[in-house]
Amino acid sequence: MPLVTIDVAVRNGSFTEPPELNGLSHLYEHLFFSPNDAPKRPGVDQDQPPPGIVYNGTTREEVVEYYFTTTTPNFEVAARMLADSTRWPSFKEEFLDREREVVIGEMDRHDSNPFSELDKASKERLFFKYPTRKEPIGTRATVRGATTNMMRLIQGRYYVPNNVAVVIAGDVTPAHAFKTIESLFGDWKRRSVDPFVEFPSVEHPPLPASTGVILTAEIQPVIIELGWQGPSVGKDDQGTYAADVFSFVLGQPNSKFQRALVDSGLATAVDFNYYTQRNVGPIAALIQTTPDKAKAAVKALHEQISHFADPNYFTDEELASSKALLEADDLFSREKPSEYVHSIAFWWSSTGLEYFRGYLGHLRTTTRADISTYLKRYVIGRPHVGVALMSTAGKQASGLTVDDLIGAAK
Repeated sequence: MPLVTIDVAVRNGSFTEPPELNGLSHLYEHLFFSPNDAPKRPGVDQDQPPPGIVYNGTTREEVVEYYFTTTTPNFEVAARMLADSTRWPSFKEEFLDREREVVIGEMDRHDSNPFSELDKASKERLFFKYPTRKEPIGTRATVRGATTNMMRLIQGRYYVPNNVAVVIAGDVTPAHAFKTIESLFGDWKRRSVDPFVEFPSVEHPPLPASTGVILTAEIQPVIIELGWQGPSVGKDDQGTYAADVFSFVLGQPNSKFQRALVDSGLATAVDFNYYTQRNVGPIAALIQTTPDKAKAAVKALHEQISHFADPNYFTDEELASSKALLEADDLFSREKPSEYVHSIAFWWSSTGLEYFRGYLGHLRTTTRADISTYLKRYVIGRPHVGVALMSTAGKQASGLTVDDLIGAAK
């Protein structure tokens, strides 16, 4: 049976949230599919989902999404349901009370994972002035204290036609899709002032100095993360392309990075990644090891980082191969329409579609010099955050210190 996916993307998320609103974009997402106050239409059961449908929502730092995947004959019904929930949310107290507990339960599950503490500790230090802007799930205090008026505030700021995109992929003609969306959203009144003009994004200040912390939890391995503030889309686009290419170079099994840390036996796994964001994308080096090797593994990690920009750290063949593989990976991710809409929604909200349209072309033209510039600007010798997570016994056995984490140990 032919399928179609429709996605409503809102330029909202934790990057719009001061502390008193942290997590409320996420709570709003949970309320989205509750019964709404849309005008009743003759012969239409607005509370009954059409058959053959999958629907859900997700909240990230710089985008909130709602989507349906359904059979093509039900496209118009799914589109209407999304439009009704977008334009006429109810926020009745009974729905708010119910979804508040659902979100608290999600927080409980999140916090039961010890690795969430590592992630939280890293964000709190890396984005020390505005940590809530990088934490979509929010806090129990803000979720517990959420009111209908707070939900209406978010709606009035961000759920407006000049801050929303509708993305459609699958078995539907463009003419049919545009006609349907125009009939459902065409008379929606625009917000008089762009929300990001009235409520500008914060500017995360640079990390003044390296800092670190060692956390304990009853886990077997030792997990270590080094984090840096990376490039922002719109301020250093070339840096974002270089970051993606270099991360892919390091991820190849035969890279010097992998050989020095994994093949040597110092670590069981390593990763180096950049998360594309308009409002400061984080860079992270992750390493999994054992207590007896933790100290040596961290030392070796810092040693590798110090050589990242060396002319011989990777070959021209490795660079060319990584760019080709990264492009193939990106193209493969676009083949499934139900996933492709999420990619479009993310790039539209976080970077803008022009960035997305030019992405592959810029990957192809990224040079060794571009990568060197990126590394020297954001990574090599730059202030960073070091966080380690291990058992209490592992901490004692490892001898690892905060100075080791930040590369200051003698």
